[in-house]
Amino acid sequence: MGKYKLILAVVSALALFVVGFFVLYKNRKVKVDIQSPVVADELVNPLQISQMRKNSYPGSDIVVEKTLSSASTYDQYISSYLSDGLKIYALLTIPKGKKPDSGWPVILFNHGYIPPDQYSTTQRYVAYVDAFAKNGYIVFKPDFRGHGNSEGQPEGAYYSPAYTIDDLNALASIKRYKDANPDKIGIWGHSMGGNITLRDLVVNTKDIKAAVIWGGVVGSYNDLMNNWQRKVSYHPSPRELALRNNYRQNLTSQYKTPSEDPNFWNSIDPTYFTSDITAPIQLDVGGADEEVPVAFSGSLYNKMKSEGKTVEYYVYPGSDHNISQDFTLAMKRSVDFFNKYLK
Repeated sequence: MGKYKLILAVVSALALFVVGFFVLYKNRKVKVDIQSPVVADELVNPLQISQMRKNSYPGSDIVVEKTLSSASTYDQYISSYLSDGLKIYALLTIPKGKKPDSGWPVILFNHGYIPPDQYSTTQRYVAYVDAFAKNGYIVFKPDFRGHGNSEGQPEGAYYSPAYTIDDLNALASIKRYKDANPDKIGIWGHSMGGNITLRDLVVNTKDIKAAVIWGGVVGSYNDLMNNWQRKVSYHPSPRELALRNNYRQNLTSQYKTPSEDPNFWNSIDPTYFTSDITAPIQLDVGGADEEVPVAFSGSLYNKMKSEGKTVEYYVYPGSDHNISQDFTLAMKRSVDFFNKYLK
């Protein structure tokens, strides 16, 4: 009997050991499975510059949808291309005359905020496009998603990567256009379009050869949240604020504020990556701008200058957000700048 009791005791001990090991192992697995996705979510956001650099922006062939009336020095078309599986419309302007052997230089044209449901491909910025086109540039002006007839929903530029994705796909599309010189592409951006332009410059540091920003929303995220609306008399419409705030709240609910989580907000902030910019930049701003603080452009200029970048900065005293009162001078400076670096 003693021998059987000993065997029974050993078997019981082994059984307890196996059960205990299984419980511990099971608990360990549950802990890992729960924690891993949380860590991954905290480290990756599609607006982060590092993530945007990893993405592909293939664009597509440009399709002419409609031929518009010609000007004496250029032809114009409503065209389209693909971005994120969406059909995006764009105004395509082609100079007349003898095309350079390597193709026409290009200006990718980023418009400022216009209510998406009021946007029209052929309205606004007519004089701007005309000035570049008659000076021998292809001008390609995307209607970002949700604008006019472009597919998709409007998402804004500051707290979503959507418009920058559309712009980088526009860049890839115009690079492959038969009449364009893929090695001589510049970007012009106004207001919201200036923010898109700056993000373009830090994501794609190779293909953009020069950039001009007028009245750009080029402040840091701390500036955008705390030093924008308090510094100007202009108040956005409820629709514009709702579009901006919805996407901002999505980020602040997860990452809080720039002061509470500076690492995350720096990771999505193009002003934090200006040392990576390779293209020369010109900044133009109206001294009486009541929509975007002049200080945004001034701070960007000082930062880039301290980093040894090629940057020009012009303030036009008495001019508004569109630099309307000094339009001729500002446009001449912009054309001269592109001529210097693209021709």
